[in-house]
Amino acid sequence: MVRPVACLFDLDGLLLDTEPLHAEAWQQASSHFGRVLEAEELLALRGRRRHDCADQVRQWIGGSGAAAVPSREALLAVRQPIAEALLIQAAPMPGALELVRHCQALEIPMALATSSSKAAVELKAAPHPWLACISVRVHGDDPLLQRGKPAPDVFLLAAERLGVDPNLCWAFEDSPAGVQAARAAGCRVHVLPPNHLSSQQRQELYPGIDRFLSSLEEIVGELQ
Repeated sequence: MVRPVACLFDLDGLLLDTEPLHAEAWQQASSHFGRVLEAEELLALRGRRRHDCADQVRQWIGGSGAAAVPSREALLAVRQPIAEALLIQAAPMPGALELVRHCQALEIPMALATSSSKAAVELKAAPHPWLACISVRVHGDDPLLQRGKPAPDVFLLAAERLGVDPNLCWAFEDSPAGVQAARAAGCRVHVLPPNHLSSQQRQELYPGIDRFLSSLEEIVGELQ
C-alpha cells in the first residue's frame, strides 16, 4: 500500500466516541423548546459546526409550529452545559490511539480537521494525552476557516498548514458532511460510518463510497 503524504483526522465520532453524546445534548436542548428530534435529523447534524447545527435545529423547531423559536444564543445556552458535562466522558474509538501512534512511528504528518471549536477540542482532548501527537489543527472557529463541512475548506487548510498536497493525503471521517468535505478537497477518504446504519443507509448517505471501515484497527494493519 502506498503511504499517504499526511493523514487528516476528524475528531468527533472518528477518534473519540462523542457523537452519541453530542446527539443527546442536541436532543435535550431541542426538546426543551418543544421539538423532539428524529434519528435522521440527529445524523444530519454530525460533523457540522456548532452554530450551523444550532441554526438547523432552530429551523426544525420553527417548522414544528412552535409558538416561539429560540435565538441561537438561547438554544446554545441550554445545550452547552449539557454537552460539556457529557463530552468529558468520551472514550477513544477502537483503534484510534493505535492508529495515531502508528502514524507517529512511521513519521507520517498528521493534522486535526474538526468542526469543533478550539475550546471544545481542549475539553474533549484533556483526558486523552495521546491526542497531543496531532499538533497541527484546524478548528471549527479558526479565523481562517471560511466555511464549515460539507465545504472542503477545513481539509484544504489542514493540508496547507502541513505543507502538503491534499490530493496526496488520506482523510478519515465518519459523517456524511465530513466525507463530502474531504472528497471535495481531493483527499482519499477512509469512512468509518455509525455502526447502526444498514448497508442501504450507508449507500444513500455516502454515495460513491465502496468501502467502509468497521474499525480504525483495519488501517493500522494495512499501513506499513
